[in-house]
Amino acid sequence: MASNDNGKSSSRSDPFSAASRRARATMRQVRRTLPRIPIPRRIKPQPGATPGIEVHQLAKLPIAEQASARVTCIDYGPDGATTHDITDVGKLAAFLQRPREESTAVRWINVDGLTDMPVIELLARSYHFHPLAIEDILHVHQRPKVEMFNHVDDPATPRPRLFVVARMLQLIEGRLDSEQITMFLGTDTVLTFQQKHGDVWGAIRERINTKGSRLRTNDASFLLYALLDAVVDHCFPVLEHYSSELEDLDLIVLAGDANTVRELHHLKHELMLMRREIWPMRELISSLQRMEHVELSSITRLYLRDVYDHTVQLLDLVETYREIAMSLSDMWVNAVSNRMSQVMKVLTIIATIFIPLTFLAGVYGMNFEHMPELEWRWSYAVVWAIFLGTAGGMLSWFRRRGWI
Repeated sequence: MASNDNGKSSSRSDPFSAASRRARATMRQVRRTLPRIPIPRRIKPQPGATPGIEVHQLAKLPIAEQASARVTCIDYGPDGATTHDITDVGKLAAFLQRPREESTAVRWINVDGLTDMPVIELLARSYHFHPLAIEDILHVHQRPKVEMFNHVDDPATPRPRLFVVARMLQLIEGRLDSEQITMFLGTDTVLTFQQKHGDVWGAIRERINTKGSRLRTNDASFLLYALLDAVVDHCFPVLEHYSSELEDLDLIVLAGDANTVRELHHLKHELMLMRREIWPMRELISSLQRMEHVELSSITRLYLRDVYDHTVQLLDLVETYREIAMSLSDMWVNAVSNRMSQVMKVLTIIATIFIPLTFLAGVYGMNFEHMPELEWRWSYAVVWAIFLGTAGGMLSWFRRRGWI
């Protein structure tokens, strides 16, 4: 074994170090297969520094290469709906300065992507985001919650604004993807921020463009309800996917294949992630339902009851599927143990049969001169008859006892 100058063994010959290197290499391969989302670096404040991110600090944040935030603005009311796709911060500034049309009752501004700091800075200045809210938008590992923030530019005349953090769950290439969604609710405006392009709100946009729909005839808080309802309801197809996987695994788990236990472990991990994301969503919906806020209409609070019921159903399904996955894991362990027991049973029977035969062979293999059986003419045949009779008798006795 090679040694270094300090007399310690080299890490090359250490099996634990080799196993550690292999584990790290495997983790690097797994990370490369996961979808990567470009997120601005977190500002690391010194201990005791002011919490939150001020608007002027946004300009200091690094901008990712080829940063592009897609901004979509939908103005709608009972008489119609207009969609504006804005890809330039200058056009966005000009758009926000223009007065709204008289037929516009609600404005929904959606931002896909959090890497374009000028866009976020413009919206933060225009709508007077609180520093704590800005921090929660950019730091995307927040727990679902609801908070109330006032305008920071005029504390004497506060205008309360609801700030909501939710989690959107989707299946992307067979993997569970959790994305943070942040929302602002004003008197007649809803702003939503997403980590990346793509969402589950296609049906919401269709309802907005449908004449006479309930969304067109209600206020901005009803739009907030509809967005949260779509996020929650989209979890049901995800759970249906896991339900079909559990049914397939139930059929093959008794085979004891090693790939089965890996799939079960992956499935349990994703169900645990779903539970971790949905549980605080239930608290979020419950808080909104009970909250007496000037921006939340009574009809919105009424419809939030339905969303709360859906979150409870989701949690029940997640817990049920987790129990099924755990029971399948136990069944797999039992199947492997049963197969091992069967193998050990066969080996034990074979060894038991050969114990007396080995004894007899050992006796007649001794090199003594005065062994009268060695000189008999039929001694070889008699010994084989004893061997076969002993083995056959033991097999017959094992069968009568039900051991084979």
